[in-house]
Amino acid sequence: MANPRTNFIARLDWLTIILFLVMVGFGWMNIFSATQNEGGAGSIFDFTHRYSKQFYYILTALAIAIITLSIDGKVWSFFSFPIYGFLLLVLPITVLIGREVNGARAWIFFGSFSLQPAEFLKFATALALAKVLSRHNFQIHKPRNLAIAASILGVPFILILFQKDTGTALVYLVFVLVLFREGLSWVVLFVAGLAVLLFVLTMLVPLTILLPVITGIALLMTWLYQRNLKFFYSGTAMLGALFGIALLASRFLGSDWSVSRLFFSASVISFAIWLTIILRKKHNPLLLILFTWMGAMIFIFSVDFVFHEILQEHMQSRINNILGLESDPLGKGYNLNQSKIAIGSGGFSGKGYLQGTQTRFNFVPEQSTDFIFCTVGEEWGFIGSIMILSLFSGLIIRLIILAERQRSTFSRVYGYGVASVLFFHFAINIGMTIGIVPVIGIPLPFFSYGGSSLWAFTLMLFIFLRLDTDRYQIVS
Repeated sequence: MANPRTNFIARLDWLTIILFLVMVGFGWMNIFSATQNEGGAGSIFDFTHRYSKQFYYILTALAIAIITLSIDGKVWSFFSFPIYGFLLLVLPITVLIGREVNGARAWIFFGSFSLQPAEFLKFATALALAKVLSRHNFQIHKPRNLAIAASILGVPFILILFQKDTGTALVYLVFVLVLFREGLSWVVLFVAGLAVLLFVLTMLVPLTILLPVITGIALLMTWLYQRNLKFFYSGTAMLGALFGIALLASRFLGSDWSVSRLFFSASVISFAIWLTIILRKKHNPLLLILFTWMGAMIFIFSVDFVFHEILQEHMQSRINNILGLESDPLGKGYNLNQSKIAIGSGGFSGKGYLQGTQTRFNFVPEQSTDFIFCTVGEEWGFIGSIMILSLFSGLIIRLIILAERQRSTFSRVYGYGVASVLFFHFAINIGMTIGIVPVIGIPLPFFSYGGSSLWAFTLMLFIFLRLDTDRYQIVS
């Protein structure tokens, strides 16, 4: 008779575990390099330096991994909603009693030790989403089901925005990728891509140009469907007249009367009335054009609110820097500028371990946390950077392979949730250090300094590894 313990060990995916151990070990080496000059060298056991604290965090993470593997996968399924609900309740408490760090009130302090609940909510959200999507006859394309799934992702997103931690909040949007795997139409992703494009255009193009162009596109689409020039000409003439009135109003009524807002208000009302006349025959394609146009208009005017009221000032500056709207290499763009210098100076093979000047003299702020990849680029060069990319790519691809071999919908959905979160962190963190995405302040999994991040990612990963050992069972 086979030993159950031997079978369990054999069923573990050791490739994923090895990748995890290599990444954690290599991460600690780079944290040591980035922080060794903090107060002089010391023992890794004295808990006075970041590298020594991270060493203890790693030992604790290994204990978490072992304990997690010992818990039956059905337990995580059964307690999915209680875990999710509990961590949701902790978020508003964090806003009330937490301490503000870098403009965000997202940490609860216990003496010198701090904990970030939003990091742990990631695995709880993955569990809750998996639980919902694994229900019998659950079909994601049904509006009610889609609303339930969206609320599971939207509630933590909104609560974390109240903590003023926009970077962490954005992570929860990546769970939408899981919904695509489960049958959500790719039209949604296409619309999301258009929204990003429209956001960039709104930032770069004056509204007095952007609004007429979008409205003109809507008119052109209407004509292409109707094939009736009188509607096209009349609509164009009407909108031209409205725009002229808006210009005159702003000229004579003063600067408080925004040209774009007057044009927006008048054109939305008039164009809606105009299309309503056409829609007496209830042509659905024209309704789609109308709603798409109005949605684009509303989105354009929401960009200003989101950019100035929700995003923090340093994030606004970083987006402006990425888009070339402002340049401040010695001020708000200092982090990114120094990051590029550090990575670029590494060359092909790097300066050598513990030999990075940018790293040793602390030129890059937050180098052991959000900008840990700079240490890799400077000291290990192109070769080391490719190794990091290969490790993460290998881990994510492996997780997708494991997810696809699950017999249980719950396990598959959760696996895709883990892969999606890791992909987002990996892509955005490295992207922001080399200047291709705005700096939003999220850690590089298993590499960045911090207990909350390491523990949360370890817990998330090893829950899935435990579910994978039970892949021949149906977990629901």
